[in-house]
Amino acid sequence: MRMQAAELFEQKIKPLEVARRLRVSAKSAYLWHQLWRNGGAQALASRGPSGSRCRLSPRCLERLAAYLEQGPAAHGWVEDQVWTAARVATLIGRKFHVSYSVSGATRLMHRLGFSPQVPARRVAERDEQAVTAWKEATWAEVKGPGRPAEATSASRTKPGSPDGRPKDVPGAGAAAPRS
Repeated sequence: MRMQAAELFEQKIKPLEVARRLRVSAKSAYLWHQLWRNGGAQALASRGPSGSRCRLSPRCLERLAAYLEQGPAAHGWVEDQVWTAARVATLIGRKFHVSYSVSGATRLMHRLGFSPQVPARRVAERDEQAVTAWKEATWAEVKGPGRPAEATSASRTKPGSPDGRPKDVPGAGAAAPRS
């Protein structure tokens, strides 16, 4: 986009027209024009992705991917077989002596083709049979039956009452079920 702007500036096209043609803001076009005047098209060239560089070398990234393929149990997490972002950050610290935040570890995992998982948190004392029995017996009583389907109304201000409608007005049969 910036290179197209440079070509247009070389043709003596004003920044507002460049903004219109390229569908960018006037502010961007004026900024690009100033950069182009001071340094030419090279001043508008991309400087690469923004943000901090990866703190692991390509070789270390390959090793990290291999560690992730081995699974969490191979690295001391035997409770469950999930790679959480916190575990990956800890693994990077242990293996490469580089500190990564949890969000940084998440982005790194995505770059390597992995996704962090969240383990299901269950209380150690949880009794699955008691939970199932409660859902089947007690929850049905607590929940209640709900509203019957025929008592609903399309009006938000006036509840439906099929019994109270006059029988001789247009649309009177609309509430009755069709057979």
